[in-house]
Amino acid sequence: MIAVVQESRTERVLETLRDLTSPRALVIRDGVEKRIAGVDVVRSDLVILAEGDRVPADATVLAAHDLQCDESLLTGEAMPVRKIASPGAPPARPGGDDLPYVYSGSMVVRGHGRAEVTATGARSEIGKIGLAITRIETEPPRLRVQTRRLVRNFAAVSLSLSALAVVLYGLWRGGWLDALLSGIALGMSMLPEEFPLVLTVFMVMGAWRISRARVLTRRVAAIETLGAATVLCTDKTGTLTQNRMTIVALRAGNGYWRQGNKGPLDGRFAVLLEYGILASAPQPFDPMEKAFHALGAERLPKDHPPHSARTVKWEYGLRPDLLAVTQVYEQAGSPELIVAAKGAPEAIAELCQLPEGDRAELRRAIDEMAQDGMRVLGVAGASVASGFARPETPRDFPFEFLGLVGLADPLRPTVSAAVRECRAAGIRVIMITGDYPQTARAIAAQANLEAGDIVTGAELERMSDADLKERARSAAIFARTMPEQKLRIVNALKANGEVVAMTGDGVNDAPSLKAAHIGIAMGGRGTDVAREAASLILLDDDFTSIVAAVRLGRRIYDNLRKAMAYILAIHVPIAGLALIPLLFGLPLLFWPLHIAFLEMVIDPVCSIVFEAEGEEADTMRRPPRAPSAPLFTAGFVVSSLLQGVLVLALVAGLFVMALRQNLPEPDARSLAFAALVATNLGLVLVNRSLRASVFAAFTRPNAALWWVVAATAAILTGVILFPPARELFHFGPLHADDILVALGSGLIALLLLELAKRLTQPFFSVRHPQTEAVNRWTNRRPAGTHN
Repeated sequence: MIAVVQESRTERVLETLRDLTSPRALVIRDGVEKRIAGVDVVRSDLVILAEGDRVPADATVLAAHDLQCDESLLTGEAMPVRKIASPGAPPARPGGDDLPYVYSGSMVVRGHGRAEVTATGARSEIGKIGLAITRIETEPPRLRVQTRRLVRNFAAVSLSLSALAVVLYGLWRGGWLDALLSGIALGMSMLPEEFPLVLTVFMVMGAWRISRARVLTRRVAAIETLGAATVLCTDKTGTLTQNRMTIVALRAGNGYWRQGNKGPLDGRFAVLLEYGILASAPQPFDPMEKAFHALGAERLPKDHPPHSARTVKWEYGLRPDLLAVTQVYEQAGSPELIVAAKGAPEAIAELCQLPEGDRAELRRAIDEMAQDGMRVLGVAGASVASGFARPETPRDFPFEFLGLVGLADPLRPTVSAAVRECRAAGIRVIMITGDYPQTARAIAAQANLEAGDIVTGAELERMSDADLKERARSAAIFARTMPEQKLRIVNALKANGEVVAMTGDGVNDAPSLKAAHIGIAMGGRGTDVAREAASLILLDDDFTSIVAAVRLGRRIYDNLRKAMAYILAIHVPIAGLALIPLLFGLPLLFWPLHIAFLEMVIDPVCSIVFEAEGEEADTMRRPPRAPSAPLFTAGFVVSSLLQGVLVLALVAGLFVMALRQNLPEPDARSLAFAALVATNLGLVLVNRSLRASVFAAFTRPNAALWWVVAATAAILTGVILFPPARELFHFGPLHADDILVALGSGLIALLLLELAKRLTQPFFSVRHPQTEAVNRWTNRRPAGTHN
């Protein structure tokens, strides 16, 4: 029921996200404009594109007026790309300026145009990626495979011993009905049917817990796997960064303003920003123009916005021979026209007719800003008489160069701390982006990513799989990559034995999301394709949520080991107390009803108490466990069995002593049963922490534990005091001294178990063969640091 409810919640959220991202299209059919659903667009439809539209299909541009598209979901590049009209041009892949094609899933951010649909569905670029996803096979969760194998082995041993017990009891004692019941009791006591239940409940409850941190789980096994992640491959645009262009620097003359400077802009910086806004649309869709308006609203005087009392008279859009936008304004009551231009610095320098010496100085300033990962634009201004005749080209205006504007896609403010926590946890962070190496290097320095090699897509294209596998060991950044190259990188890391977590939001990330051990998609701005391919979805697109998921994954694995240790340990006294009377001719202690009662106690303890345990103190200060490390090592099993043997010896000894004291058989059975329940509590307390002492465990809050203890005590009391139930269980009455003996045995068991835990501490720890390598790695300097 828990699993069904959790999965239905997940699907409802996904359905809501699909509704939010479903595009609509304006098409021309039979000469009439119609607004239709994007899924109804077909080949040869004429699509009208305007600012803010999502492109519904791949199409050839027939007409374009200053048309620019954001193709970051396909290419990973945050900057919009220009489109031109050129019917009949050869097909081309997404990415780069001046292509006569628009692609399904991209966004029109500037201008308008008309295009003829050439491909939809699986034949579009976005569809080809979706088709590639279906060919990628995901690996089965290692933990589930290990658990299934363990249960099968236990089942085989249990059934064999049960059959042997039935035969031996029937031959030695002659009561075949009692023989059958004792065989069933022995089989029930040995079969660890809790393992699959515990595994399922832990994963599903983990999905519920992580959903409270705004992370949606599509494949619950990924939560546990995330705790073992050794490499986190992250996209840059929208994952490390905000996918929101921001002005971070202004350069006017010899003056320099950087983001973070307090106070309003004045003088030349204010003029530079004002003319940059005037060269932008009043209601912009272009992310760079939005950045101009945002900084103006923040730093320019509120009582006189740039567009106030001004109306656009003429407009000159981007052209291949002049990469600049020029807008001419009329001012109410003024005899002059205001002219503002912005664009590529080289184009603005041409408009301003700068001499060669000034252009050389300009190139040096541009290079300095580009080194910091900025996209640099130039801004110019002019004024002419209101009777000035409209020129054919903006080159005829008397422009004055006003300065340079540096824009960047800013880093998410919480990313740097999240990366440091990943490093402390021994997780290597690799950036895989479609952006340029210079921009990627600047973002890596801001995010404190590990210093390492930078591999470009062109270099990767020339590498064999063997070369890429070797290069992936040291690379920290992969830049200018294509979707199929991201998939090769993930496969190379997996071939190196890494447990790979991959984050992304675009369609171009979907194949690598599915191929990775853990795919993590962005829910807010991610695509349907990426969300369907991923195992986890970040609903708030916050990179730090990944760290919370890693912490939860490690906590789940630790608690799972605690639960499994407890299950192995408690089955030893149950099985032993069912088998000993058969071997030594004693009265039967357990019937199937007793085993069923104990299972009613064990299952809630495993599923609820251990699942609710908090994380260990060093959860995020230790390296990931080895990918090949089994859940049950030989030392782990021996340590758990030793705990069980101690409890068995204590309870069996008490049962034998009670019989020798001539205690009636029902009274001895009820005393042993109460003692087993008390020692069972000792097992729970000892296994609550793999490292802390039992006394420290008492200080760890766990309300579920005390609820289970109270419920167990109430049920046991009812069974012993209520005559019909006592007869059903073949119990005798317990007196005050008997209860003290049972509780005393529980206390003795607790002390012995704590001593045994100290002696077997190394067996409970997960070995990390790569610890030294991780320690060496975490001691390196992050990118961007200097002596």
